[in-house]
Amino acid sequence: MRFNAGLALMGLLVLALVGCRSNPVYNVTGAPVTTSTRSYALSDVRAAILQAGAAQGWQMKAVRPGLIIGTLEVRDHMAQVEIPYDRTTYSILYRDSINLNYDGVNIHSNYNGWVQRLSAAINARLSLL
Repeated sequence: MRFNAGLALMGLLVLALVGCRSNPVYNVTGAPVTTSTRSYALSDVRAAILQAGAAQGWQMKAVRPGLIIGTLEVRDHMAQVEIPYDRTTYSILYRDSINLNYDGVNIHSNYNGWVQRLSAAINARLSLL
């Protein structure tokens, strides 16, 4: 009986550790702005990024031309990114987080998935320009 209880406790510990996976922070740096036309403005890039983020559940705030701050809140977690952009490139850079176990290098793997999906959504919106 004591052995089974110990095994159950060990199983729960393993599940807890697997559930708290962390990986190096994923940043998108200098991604190309790929569109179907050459006749687009910086405001078009801004609008595409804002729309893509909103569609993914991010709260997007245009701070100034060339910089957007995106904030995603999921349950008791928060991720915040800076999105600098121009007519030819954009980046998605870690800014802040809450309850994602960020240690200066690594972060909960869900963060990386959120950023990857945001980048894919931005690319899809940009391709419509």
